[in-house]
Amino acid sequence: MFDIKGGGERLVITLTNAIQADLCYGKHSNNSFPLDILHPDLIQYNLNLNNNLPGIRSIFLARLFQNKTQFLKNYQNAIYSGVTAPLAVKNHPNGKNLFYCHTPPRFIYDKFDYYQKQFPLSHRIALNLLIKWLKPRYEQAVNQMDVIFANSKFVQQRIQKYLNKDSIVVHPPCDTEKFYFSTPQDYYLSTGRLDSLKRIDKIIEAFKQMPKKKLVICSSGAEENKLRQLAKGYSNIRFTGPISDNKLKRIIANSIATIYIPEDEDFGISPVESMAAGKPVICSGIGGPTETIVNGENGLYIDEENIVESLIDCVNKLDINTAIKMQKACEGRAELFNEKKFIEGISQYL
Repeated sequence: MFDIKGGGERLVITLTNAIQADLCYGKHSNNSFPLDILHPDLIQYNLNLNNNLPGIRSIFLARLFQNKTQFLKNYQNAIYSGVTAPLAVKNHPNGKNLFYCHTPPRFIYDKFDYYQKQFPLSHRIALNLLIKWLKPRYEQAVNQMDVIFANSKFVQQRIQKYLNKDSIVVHPPCDTEKFYFSTPQDYYLSTGRLDSLKRIDKIIEAFKQMPKKKLVICSSGAEENKLRQLAKGYSNIRFTGPISDNKLKRIIANSIATIYIPEDEDFGISPVESMAAGKPVICSGIGGPTETIVNGENGLYIDEENIVESLIDCVNKLDINTAIKMQKACEGRAELFNEKKFIEGISQYL
């Protein structure tokens, strides 16, 4: 489903164009990437999801993939991406089925308790009904896959733990050629989506204690109003709101470093994009970012026990001069996650 400009959406577009595959999706929003960048000869199947109620729409979307994808029988191979798309596998009984798993659904598995605490009772009841309906169908669909790809070693471990399935790590792609280095200006950058698991509030708290250090928050999300209120009165913290890809690349190029500290992140394409522009990353010391960032070489890890204090220490260590010295290491590391390697990793199983 193309609702936002996220790494998963970009991955699907990259893969579709690279292997000249037809595309099926649940919905397209103007807030996501335009699909007219796909090759005009490719067929697009839009399932036209018309329900936007959180939780409920997931059931509607899953049913659409179950019941409106009979056209799959006309294809030799089918690749699935996302939480509900795998349920279409029942309509592709012959040929190879491949599943690119960004993560097993976190509200069902590793973050079940977290999501239960986020909602009032009425929402929790709806969420639990969704889980009761979706979990067995999701697991049945996964069991029908011939190949499962994980987007990181971290997610590979989750797949084994929660689904008892082996998987092959193929990291998401970064179009490294489109990013570029520019002499750093006087700000650090946050590109994580504005929701609680990305811990943007911790970054803001750190910069509130560093009034001489500037922070640019270059994203949007459900917690935007809350975070803007948290930063209110601090002129060193600026929100850009939604911006174009070209402006984002320019902001990355002119930054000192990117700060990316989500909790238990699956992979994280933002750090790779930063490195492709020659910019180091201050990141979480656990999860997907540790597969792209080498502590002390192309970035720094925070201490998970003292996040705000550790973040302040890392920002002070990673000044402009130190960041510039890491440029080549960053650019070299980013090339390990370029589009060519991603396409090669998938194509050998088709």
